[in-house]
Amino acid sequence: MRNLGEKISGWTARITRISAAFIIGTAVFLTPAFAASRIKDISDFEGIRENQLIGYGLVVGLNGTGDSLNNSPFTQQSLQAMLERLGVNTRNVDLNTDTVAAVMVTANLPPFSTQGTRIDVNVSALGDAGSLQGGTLLVTPLVGADGEVYAIAQGSVAIGGFSAQADAASVVRGVPTAGRIANGGLVERELEFQLASLTTLRLALRNPDLTTARRIALSINELIGLPTAEPLDPATVRLDLPQRYDGNIVDLLTDIEQLIIEPDLAARVVIDENSGIIVMGQDVKVSMVAVAQGNLTVTIAETPQVSQPLPFANGETAVVPRSEVSVNEDGATKLAIVPETVTLKQLVDGLNALGIGPRDMISILQAIKASGALQAEIEVL
Repeated sequence: MRNLGEKISGWTARITRISAAFIIGTAVFLTPAFAASRIKDISDFEGIRENQLIGYGLVVGLNGTGDSLNNSPFTQQSLQAMLERLGVNTRNVDLNTDTVAAVMVTANLPPFSTQGTRIDVNVSALGDAGSLQGGTLLVTPLVGADGEVYAIAQGSVAIGGFSAQADAASVVRGVPTAGRIANGGLVERELEFQLASLTTLRLALRNPDLTTARRIALSINELIGLPTAEPLDPATVRLDLPQRYDGNIVDLLTDIEQLIIEPDLAARVVIDENSGIIVMGQDVKVSMVAVAQGNLTVTIAETPQVSQPLPFANGETAVVPRSEVSVNEDGATKLAIVPETVTLKQLVDGLNALGIGPRDMISILQAIKASGALQAEIEVL
């Protein structure tokens, strides 16, 4: 009897564990999926950012597709200045070459880049060059916003397009006047920024929102166990470095950027009138509203006729105009009701029930917003 009691007790415990597992699995399955993101994907740490660089240089070795020196005086002046630095005097010489092109060189200096680090550079034609294919960028200093040289660029330009032309036809694919040099930049100066010496750090939200900033601060405080994070505004969260992380801020930032939170965004409808694109956020809601939409089409058709006089008549052949004008108004009497929505799918289904295209949908959304029934902000690109 003792063994039987032990078996019954074991079966009861096993059934209990199975039931608990089933309940937990069902709860996870029924829980709605939210757009949770890591803190590193929705914010930036103060000081950890790229810096833009720019420079002016020459691309040589082009196969007759360079700048025409008569139309691009800056190219001729740059070519003469370069040759003079190399010991060649060309001041009073009429240069006539089409293998050189003046270009603008741009690059992004990554944070904490050390001397000797390689970076990618972009090259774009400045004059009337037809293509940069096969060209080589000469040594070009790249300066920052403060005017200091932080990198130099040089190398063969790789373009993503091509151009070919003959006497009566030409073909152009892509943009042959812009290219890229992989690892073509060499860092010469480092930016002075001591991350380890900071005692206070700020996080900048890429999409400012008060709720998101508060959630980030609460998540950080829960991780550390102390109220060290505080939201200052919708775009900034201040973090005071705890004493146990003094001198080891990298470990703290590594733990913080892996925290998962659910960003909250304002209800917004983004409209691009040029392409007819409409993008709606998840929280966009609309109150019950009736919408009537009509298309007025005016058609004008010209069918000219030739009037031919009878034989032996003194008349002349003339063209007599024949115009036909018609007006068609479709859907002017239709009145559709868009019900009060709770989800984005219900809103989309209600608008699609009107049976109209994106162009008319833009006007309807703006009219619904003007009536006060659309609970969202409309942003027109």
